[in-house]
Amino acid sequence: MKMKVKYKKIIWAAWILLMPASLWIAYHFYPPPVEAVPLTDLAAFFLLTFLVALLPVVINNTPVFLLQWVSMAVFLLFGLFIEILLAQFAIFALLARLNISKNKQLYRLPLNSSMFLLVSLFSGMLYYAVGGVSGDQLTYNTESFFIALLYPVFYYILNLLLLIFIDIVLTDKKKFLFGKDMIWDMLSSLASFPVGYVLFILYKEIGVIAVLCVGIPFASLSLIMSLYSSSENVNAYLQKVAEIGHQLAERLKVGAVLDLFMEKLIQMLPADYVYLMDIVDGKELQIIRSYENGQINEAVMKPLKKGEGISGFVWEQKKGVLFKTRKEWQLLIKGYVPANIESIVSVPVVRNSEVTGVLFLASTRKAVFDKSLLMIVDILCSHLAIAVENANHYEKTKEKSERCALTKLYNYRYLEKRLNIEFAKLARQEIYTLSLIILDLDHFKSINDNYGHQSGNEILCELANRLTAAIGDSGIVARYGGEEFVIVLPNCPKHEAIQFAETLRLLLANKPFQLSQHIGAEQIDLEIQITASFGVAAAPENAEDPMTLIRHADRALYTGAKRAGRNKVAEYVK
Repeated sequence: MKMKVKYKKIIWAAWILLMPASLWIAYHFYPPPVEAVPLTDLAAFFLLTFLVALLPVVINNTPVFLLQWVSMAVFLLFGLFIEILLAQFAIFALLARLNISKNKQLYRLPLNSSMFLLVSLFSGMLYYAVGGVSGDQLTYNTESFFIALLYPVFYYILNLLLLIFIDIVLTDKKKFLFGKDMIWDMLSSLASFPVGYVLFILYKEIGVIAVLCVGIPFASLSLIMSLYSSSENVNAYLQKVAEIGHQLAERLKVGAVLDLFMEKLIQMLPADYVYLMDIVDGKELQIIRSYENGQINEAVMKPLKKGEGISGFVWEQKKGVLFKTRKEWQLLIKGYVPANIESIVSVPVVRNSEVTGVLFLASTRKAVFDKSLLMIVDILCSHLAIAVENANHYEKTKEKSERCALTKLYNYRYLEKRLNIEFAKLARQEIYTLSLIILDLDHFKSINDNYGHQSGNEILCELANRLTAAIGDSGIVARYGGEEFVIVLPNCPKHEAIQFAETLRLLLANKPFQLSQHIGAEQIDLEIQITASFGVAAAPENAEDPMTLIRHADRALYTGAKRAGRNKVAEYVK
C-alpha cells in the first residue's frame, strides 16, 4: 500500500492522541476482571497471539493474519480492555515480523494500530450496547450464541468501512471494494467466529489447556494453507514464465530479445536492481543491460573475471545462488554493488552446458527471494539462452542471405526488398523522392586478366569500403552483380544525386587502388588507376516501380556514360 506523504504525519499525531484515550475509555467503562483471571492464562493467550502473527497465510500476494478468532475468544472471556491490549500486541508482533523499518513503511505502525484500536473499541461498545456480556456473565446457550454472533458482525463491518476509507481517501485506490482482498477478508472473518466460539467454550470447560488444543490444529492448518498458497504462487510464476518464453522466441533480433527479457523480468519479480551480464571472449563479465532506481539504464561496472564477486562465483560454479541478508554475501562481493541492497539472487545463463552470461537480481528488503523464486529465475534464464541463440542464428542467416560474401555489401535480394519498401514510403508520402545511382568499373576485365582474379577481388572490396564510407547513413549501397554497384538515396533529389555521383567518380579516379603482388619471396606494391561510369535516375519523376527505376538508371549508365567515353556521370532523360 502506497501512502500519500502528506497523511503520514497526521496518522502519527492521531495515533498518539487516540491510543491513551481509547485505553482509558475501555478500562474506565468496561473494566477487566483482572482478579478472576490467572496471569498464566493471559500469558497463554498472548503466546497464542504471537504464534498466529508468525504464521500468516499469503493470499493474492498479501499476507493474511487470522487474528480475529483469538481476539474474539479473549473478548468473550476477559472483556474489551484485555482484547484491545492483545490486539495491539498482535499488531506490534506482526509489523516487527514484516520488518517495516527496513522497508521504509514505519507509517504502518500507527495506521494499523489505530485501525485495530478503533475496530476493537467500537465493535465492543456496540456489542455491550445491544445487551451483550463477557466474562463469567456469559454462558454458552442458544441465546448467548446469537448475541455473541453480533460481535464478529460488528467487527467485520467496522473493519471493512475503515479499509474502504483508507483505500479511497488515503491511497487513491478503488480496488478493495469488490476485489480479491475483500473476499478473503470476508472469508477469514466468517471462519473466525466458530473457531473463536469453540475456544471460548473449551476454555470454560477445561481451562488453559484449550489454548493448546486449538493452537496446534491452527498451526497445522496455517502451515498447510501456506504451502498451498506457495504452490499457487509457483504455478502462477511458471505460467508467466511460459508466456515470456513464447514471447522471447518470437523476437528475431538479439537486442529485442534482451529488451523484452528485462521488461518482463522487472514486471514479474520484486527486484529493485537487475543486471544482465555477458561473457566476453570467455574472459570477463560485462553488463549489457541494467535496471536501477526504477529505470533501465547503463550501469558503470568494472568487468569481472571468473570467480570474482558473486556473479563471477556463479559463472565459475555454473549454478545459482540465493542470499536473504547482507551478512550472507558481504564477504563475497567485489566491484560495483548498490549500497542499500539486502536480498540477492544470481543465476547463470547456460546454453549447451556452457555459461554465456549471468543474471543478478537484488532487493533492498531482506528475505524477498526464496528457493522457488531461484528456480523460476533459472527457468527464465534458460528461455533467454535459447531465444538469444535463435536470434543470433537468424541474424547470421539473414546477413548471409542479404549480403555479398566477398564485399559484405547488400546483395540483389536485399536491394529488391529495400526498393519495394522505399516505394511504399513514396506512396504513403513518408518520403518525397527516391534517387538511385548505378556504377560500373571501366575496363575491369583487364584488371583480372593482367593481375589475376584475387587482385580483382581486392579492388572490389576496397571499392565497397570507399562507397560505404562516402554514403554513411544517407542511403545504402549494394553489389548489383560483377563490378556493378547500386546506391539508393531516399529523400535525395535527382540533381543532388548527380552531384554526389560526380563526387564519387572523382574519388575513384583521383585515388589509385593499392595492390600487393607476390612473385616468389618478393612483394611488389602496385598502384592501379581505375575509373567508373555512373547512371542516375529518380522516382517518381523517372519511374513508378523499383524495376523501372533500376532499368532507367542502367540505361543512363550505358547509353549516357559508357558510350560517351566512360568515366562519366549520366542521368536518365526520357
